[in-house]
Amino acid sequence: MRIGTHLRAGFALMLAAAAAVSAARPTAAASFQLGSLKFAACDLKDRSDGDLLGARCAYLQVPENPAEPAGRQIQLRIALAAANNVKPTEDPVFFLAGGPGQSAVEAYPQIAAGLARVREKRHLLMVDQRGTGASNPLKCEGKDGKSAYAADDDSAAAQVAFVRGCLQSLAGRADPRFYTTTVAVTDLDRVRQAIGAEKINLIGVSYGTRVAQVYLRHYPSHVRSIVLDGVVPPDLVLGNDFASNLESALQGIFERCKKAADCHAAFADPAADLARLLAALRGHGQRVDYRDPKTGELLSEDLTAADVGGVVRLFAYTPETAALLPLALHEAVNGQPQALLAQSRLITGDLSEQIMHAMQMAVICSEDGPYLMARPEDAATVMGNDFVNALQTQCAVWPTGERPTDFYAAPLSAVPTLLLSGEFDPVTPPRYGEATLKHFSHGRHLLVAGRGHNVMTAGCVPRLLAQFVEQADAGALDVACLKDFAAIPAFLNRNGWAP
Repeated sequence: MRIGTHLRAGFALMLAAAAAVSAARPTAAASFQLGSLKFAACDLKDRSDGDLLGARCAYLQVPENPAEPAGRQIQLRIALAAANNVKPTEDPVFFLAGGPGQSAVEAYPQIAAGLARVREKRHLLMVDQRGTGASNPLKCEGKDGKSAYAADDDSAAAQVAFVRGCLQSLAGRADPRFYTTTVAVTDLDRVRQAIGAEKINLIGVSYGTRVAQVYLRHYPSHVRSIVLDGVVPPDLVLGNDFASNLESALQGIFERCKKAADCHAAFADPAADLARLLAALRGHGQRVDYRDPKTGELLSEDLTAADVGGVVRLFAYTPETAALLPLALHEAVNGQPQALLAQSRLITGDLSEQIMHAMQMAVICSEDGPYLMARPEDAATVMGNDFVNALQTQCAVWPTGERPTDFYAAPLSAVPTLLLSGEFDPVTPPRYGEATLKHFSHGRHLLVAGRGHNVMTAGCVPRLLAQFVEQADAGALDVACLKDFAAIPAFLNRNGWAP
C-alpha cells in the first residue's frame, strides 16, 4: 500500500472539514499599528475557490533556539483581521490551525465565516506556527520537486533515504529540534507581548487544540478564554487511535444507510462494498481511465487500496462528503471506480502543499514518536498499521527536540473553556471532548449532531462561539439551536438524496 496516501489522510486533521468562504472581501487599509508590530495590507487567498480576503500582515523576528537569543533568527508571519469596532476590546483572539503543519494564515479563509461574529469587538490574529506557511516553512520534497510525505517506494530503506534527504535540504536554515509545540507556544507569547495584550483568547482546531492547551500550561495568567474545536486530549498520542476512530465513524455512516429504507434499497450494505473493494485492490491496483476533476483531462492511473482508504477517511470528515460514500463505493465495486479515483485525487491533491511534513515530523517524532505502536487489532481495518509503521520508520531517523516531563499532564484549570465536537468526527471523536472537559472547572462540552470534524462554521455554532468569547461563560449559553442539527441523508444518485 502506498505510504504517502496514508500520511496525507492521516495528518490532515483539519483541511477536509474547513468550510469555504463564498464571498470575496476588500483589501484592508494600507497599514495598521498594534503594539510594536506594524501591519501592512495583504490578501489571503482561499484555496477552495480562489477568493481573496483583505487582511493585514506583519513579521516578528524570534530566535530559533529560545535558549540562544543571539543565535539564528527566524521570521514569524502574523495576519490580522481587525475588529469591526473602532474601539476594540483589549483582549484579542488568536486562531490556532490544525495539522500539525498547517498555516494558520492560509487556513483562515476557510473558517472566516465561523469567526466573523468574534471580530465584531475583537481583533483576530493568525500566527503561522514556526515551520509552517511563511514562518521558515519546513517542507520535504519528492523527486518531482513538489512537497511530499514519503518516498514512492514503500521499503524501509527508501523511507529512511527520503527522511535523510529532507534533513539535508533543511541544513543551514533550520534545526528541526526547535519546531515542537512547546517551543512554538513561546512564539505565541512573544506575539502577545509585541501587540501589548495582557490577556488573549485562544481558538484552536484539531492539533490547534493541543497548542492551546500547551500554551495554557505555560502561560495560564495570560489566557482569558479558550475554544477547543475537534478536541485533542492532553494525554493523547497522535496517531495511535486513527485506525480505530475511522472504523467507528464508518460504522456509523453505514448503519445510518442500512436504517434508511431508500439508502438500504439502493446500496444494501456499503460496509460489504468497501470490504469487497479493498480485498480486490490489496496487493495490486486497478488501472482506471478517468477525467481530472479540475482540468477535465483524460488520465489513466492505478486505483489502489491505499487510495480507497485515504479518500474514505477524508470523506468521513464532513457530513456532506460522508453522504456520498455509499454511492461512491457502490459504483466502484460494480465496475465504475472513476468517480472514486477522481475524488481521491481532488481531495488529496492540495494537501501536500498545505501541510509542511518536515514540521509535522518535528512535532510528531518529538512528542508522540516514542509511544507510537502498531496494534494487532488494527491490522484488518481500513487504515491498518501502515500509517503508524511509516511514521515509526521516519521518526527513527528524525532528530527530536526536548519534550517536557509533564507534556501529557493537564492540571485543573479555571479558565472559561468551550469544547466543541461533531457527532461523527472520525479524527477527534466526542469522547475526546468528554475526557478533556474534566480538566476545566469552568468548561462546557457541546456535541453538534450530524457533523464531523471542525464544527465552528456550522449553523448556529458561530453565534454561540462569539457569545462565549464575549461573555467568557460557557454555562450561560442557550444551546437550544443545536437541536436543529441532523445527519445529512446519503446521496442515492448524483442529484442528491431524493429520487
